Amino acid sequence: MKVSIITIVYNNHETIADAIESVLNQTHPDIEYIVVDGMSNDGTVEVIRRYSNQITKFVSESDNGLYDAINKGIGLATGDVIGFLHSDDIFFSTESIAHVAAAFQANNTDSIYGDLIYVQKSNTNKIVRTWISGKYKRESFLYGWMPPHPTFYVKREVYNKLGLYNTNFKSAADYELMLRYLYRFNLSTTYIPMKLVKMRVGGKSNITLKNRIRANQEDYKAWVTNNLKPPFYTRFLKPVRKLLQFLS
Repeated sequence: MKVSIITIVYNNHETIADAIESVLNQTHPDIEYIVVDGMSNDGTVEVIRRYSNQITKFVSESDNGLYDAINKGIGLATGDVIGFLHSDDIFFSTESIAHVAAAFQANNTDSIYGDLIYVQKSNTNKIVRTWISGKYKRESFLYGWMPPHPTFYVKREVYNKLGLYNTNFKSAADYELMLRYLYRFNLSTTYIPMKLVKMRVGGKSNITLKNRIRANQEDYKAWVTNNLKPPFYTRFLKPVRKLLQFLS
């Protein structure tokens, strides 16, 4: 099974090498690695070019934001399955993609997701909180649940059928896409009960209270965009779930 891994980056020379090496160190034998850069000017491109002979496709050009760049990467992908590793993140182990591929091959499913751990930016061995996803139940979306986007892998054909990331969203297009795929269109999915990715703390939607409020508003907009009407408590339970991760 060919797995396409896409890394989106803009001005992140400090950690991009970690992300790249994390992909290159995977044991799965058939990985297509795509890096999409938004015309970085801080030395990021120079770091990426050190690995040019090991990266399948590299693009550095202006874009209209994160999700536009993600869509660009999907358009370049030729794998059976597509997943993402953001430039701040690393895989939990060298076997992460092998586990994903094995799960697709063992299950009649269109998507896969697993668990994720948040780690300190300067020390990726220091765990800050843990995101245990749990087995999928469609109604869980009503209670603020969502799978960790960095662990979400989808068959490439699904993007052609159900659409790409909605670029009208600034921080919640990942939530909107997973809500659309899993809840609205009942896309089949399988949970892998293992940690797949380490994510450095400090994501865009969580940096400030203002950003957190904006993200919460976009979460609600995701339902409206899909002509869905969630219970009033859905948008409030989603951030509560993040707090509970500190207790995992």
